[in-house]
Amino acid sequence: MESSIVKKISECYVKPKNEVSESKTPYHLPPLDLIMLSYHYIQDGLLFMKPNSHLNGDNEFSIHSFLESLKQSLSDTLVHFYPLAGQLVVHFDEDQHQCRVFVDCNKGPGARFSHATALDFTVSDILSPNDDIPFVVRSFFDYNEEAVNYEGHSKPLLSVQVTQLIDGVFIACSINHAISDGTSYWHFWNVWSEIHRGSGNNVSISRLPIHNRWFPEGCVLPIPLPFTHPNQFVKKFEPPQLREKMFHFSPESIATLKTKANKESNSSDMISSFQALSALVWRSTVRANDLPHDQVIYNYMFANNRHRLNPPLPQNYFGTCIKGITTKTSAGELLDNNLGWAASLLHQSVVNLTDKVVRDFVKDWLKSPYCYHHTDLHDYNSIAMEHSPRFDMYGNDFGIGKPVAVRNGPGNKAVGVVFAYPGCEGNGSVDFEICLPPHSMKALETHDEFMAAVSLPK
Repeated sequence: MESSIVKKISECYVKPKNEVSESKTPYHLPPLDLIMLSYHYIQDGLLFMKPNSHLNGDNEFSIHSFLESLKQSLSDTLVHFYPLAGQLVVHFDEDQHQCRVFVDCNKGPGARFSHATALDFTVSDILSPNDDIPFVVRSFFDYNEEAVNYEGHSKPLLSVQVTQLIDGVFIACSINHAISDGTSYWHFWNVWSEIHRGSGNNVSISRLPIHNRWFPEGCVLPIPLPFTHPNQFVKKFEPPQLREKMFHFSPESIATLKTKANKESNSSDMISSFQALSALVWRSTVRANDLPHDQVIYNYMFANNRHRLNPPLPQNYFGTCIKGITTKTSAGELLDNNLGWAASLLHQSVVNLTDKVVRDFVKDWLKSPYCYHHTDLHDYNSIAMEHSPRFDMYGNDFGIGKPVAVRNGPGNKAVGVVFAYPGCEGNGSVDFEICLPPHSMKALETHDEFMAAVSLPK
């Protein structure tokens, strides 16, 4: 019912401001992009307080002027991120029993830009620090939970929705996960906000994206996939009923967890803050799900490969360059041992992700290509750590002040999925959005060890 309160007001499409010569050639997708074709779009949004007046004058804030300035700066930004203005091309060859997928950067009308209103809601309604994330937030995004990356052959690869609240503005971006990972996704946000702040001036962009894609030697482009129909590699996913809730961890709380994990594992401070925090959440959700002691359980962490490859890729490499790190044990072992034991398992899994592991993974994939599916990765016996508190989310200022919160859309949500964000207060604080069935979430909320580490946001 809440979603019906969000009303679409207008919609248009945005192209790069200038013609980009590179956009005339096919934009080929490496293996680590193609493996994501059945996953959902990356969907995150920033919540802003609506200013009482323009920063450069005494006029009342005008949503229409703000929308126009966003569209203009988006057009400028797409000159540098030109693949996002195109669409996927899919060629099936039944005789060869294969298909080929690439990006035509000039196909389609461009990036979608829409304006919506939710004038029954305030910023405080969305923040709800002690409550679940309101269901209405899902309607702040253009795509529903069923839209997968493969549909980028008919849908825009980038969709922006700006939703006006009573006292705030929510800017949401949905970007196709088959051409962008979280690092590239937030790089786009950072450049867009940088260009927007410098609109009307000669903007010097601090970090330009690099579009030279990483392919193993000997790849035939576009890479052939052994499929003759979408249903052979695309699966829709409908998660069970979930509660979605934000939990805040202060710098002091995280430091305490890190010290405890390193002391218990005798690891000489090798365990990172994020590994200690992830271990706490893993143990707590397994306990909340009340799994049998002999149940095999998994922790999936998606790691950036750019710096792990040899030679390393530049941090500004645009594309999907992540690999899942799997840590496996049993529910009994995880709960019978302490926090340090669990954190040391995660630490070792991260250490084991090397250049050779990534290259061997890609080599094996090329021999028998497949796509990741939510149904294969997410269940009561798994937890998936997605996003990263290292991404610069709160530095995205569009001239109306710093964001007051980050929230995500309906995509990529399943039992045990945890989205990691930097805390709004900064200084190393972390916010986790945790997705669990209602009975498991209730158990998590009453778990003493977990809740003792949770803090109220400042």
